[in-house]
Amino acid sequence: MLSEKIYSLRRKNGLSQEQLAEKIGVSRQAISKWEGGLSTPELEKLRALSECFQITIDELTENRADSASGRADQEKWTPPHRETGESRLGICLCITGAVCLILFGALTVMSPSSVDRINESSMITLNGAGMLVIFFVLLMILGMMMILRRK
Repeated sequence: MLSEKIYSLRRKNGLSQEQLAEKIGVSRQAISKWEGGLSTPELEKLRALSECFQITIDELTENRADSASGRADQEKWTPPHRETGESRLGICLCITGAVCLILFGALTVMSPSSVDRINESSMITLNGAGMLVIFFVLLMILGMMMILRRK
């Protein structure tokens, strides 16, 4: 596919999406859409891509598997929008923290005496209820950091 070919050629040539975009006169978002298969470049941009990668337009657009002669060692293409395990873990942590905060808030409203028991059992200067709230918020923050982390 063309999207896979653009991605692998860009990576093989050590270019970022931004660098390739500057070389052929388009935005980084255009490169991202081409690589993700959301759009295809116009003929003029195909020409610019083929010149940039020093291949013919036919080589760029042909839809057959790479030959073993020189391209077999290219890395396997993966869609740029695929979720990573770390991102999934981050989502789980955020949801867990939010659910715990909601449940703790409901417990505080429905049974204030149980919150007093949590506070009495705490050995730290900050009361037990405050520690739980801080823990749940930190859980959510850690989850958000994992979701938003860029490699």
